[in-house]
Amino acid sequence: MKSDIKTYLLLHILLVIFSFSSVCSKLAAGEEFMSYRFIALYGLVILLLGIYAIFWQQVIKNMPLTAAYANRAVTVFWGMVWGLIIFKEKITLGKAVGAVIVIAGIILFALSDREEAA
Repeated sequence: MKSDIKTYLLLHILLVIFSFSSVCSKLAAGEEFMSYRFIALYGLVILLLGIYAIFWQQVIKNMPLTAAYANRAVTVFWGMVWGLIIFKEKITLGKAVGAVIVIAGIILFALSDREEAA
């Protein structure tokens, strides 16, 4: 059980890193093509995705692939958080409802996966 919590915690830290690579990509898109900031931000995107890819392989060694992919949907939530905090985007009722549905789906999947294991 403790190993499962550690694996899920690592997975969700990785998903935050994965979602932040999109933030860097959006910031880079606002820069002049091939400027130093553009190159630095896209370099950061590549670095974050590299870190994610390496640790993703470690996570999926310790959990079912279906569970790992189901949890990837949480990046919808992180995208909304980054949009609100960094880009001052509005969270509409539709976006909030959509995020709640995604999170509910992840929870339902996790609960059904536990019932099958028992």
